Amino acid sequence: MTAVPFPYKLVATDLDGTLLRSDGTVSERTREALAAATAAGAAHIVVTGRSVPWTRHILDDLGYRGIAVCGQGAQVYDAGARKLLTSVTLDRQLAGLALAKIEAEVGPLALAASRDGLDGAVLFGPGYRVQEGLPAVHLEDTAEVWTAPLNKMYIQHPELDDDALAKVARETVGSLVDIVMAGPGVVEILPLGLSKATGLSLAARRLKVKAADTIAFGDMPNDIPMFGWAAHGVAMANAHAELKAVADEVTTSNEEDGIAVVLERLLGAA
Repeated sequence: MTAVPFPYKLVATDLDGTLLRSDGTVSERTREALAAATAAGAAHIVVTGRSVPWTRHILDDLGYRGIAVCGQGAQVYDAGARKLLTSVTLDRQLAGLALAKIEAEVGPLALAASRDGLDGAVLFGPGYRVQEGLPAVHLEDTAEVWTAPLNKMYIQHPELDDDALAKVARETVGSLVDIVMAGPGVVEILPLGLSKATGLSLAARRLKVKAADTIAFGDMPNDIPMFGWAAHGVAMANAHAELKAVADEVTTSNEEDGIAVVLERLLGAA
């Protein structure tokens, strides 16, 4: 089949549940499809909820030297230079007020927090369930969370599921902070107005690429703003129903090379 010109200048991919398989790896097929898109003139940009310390090893494994958007848009990171280009922090006094209001509605929460910076630790308090394999520092006293700048906080409830917790938190404190559900067991408190879309737009401006030239891939509700910004949003088959509802198309799952399926079609290889 004759190859057709690749229609986008920017390919934005989420990591967990999207680019990464369940074992944390990127398939050879997907690597080759991204390389082909890059060879056709598109830039690949990672846009993830993970902060830089939880993202850097993945970028290194991919040989990624471009700009990455981390921390739900809080951090724009130059992987080649290993430096932060922008960093947005969460107002700790406002976050404390938001937590108090949420707990007044639903009772005690288990807490974790991501500290700002290239090497900012993720701190987790009693009862918080951390995804296996991700580095985190256990705290006996959650008061330590507030002693240094943060880019976001995580909350879990002993009984409410992620969707229910995110909904009540958004209804309770949505005028103070942003609340997103980013994955299983991952409900986050962010600075008001911050999203993957804000971080991606900053990165795209540096690359001199417009939203109209962007295709985005994701799997969770925190990808909704990114889909709203990009010209074309592709949800994985394993995606949350809220994201599928706003997607331009649904591809196969992250385990079935969903990104590659779409890119190969666009490259004229399918």
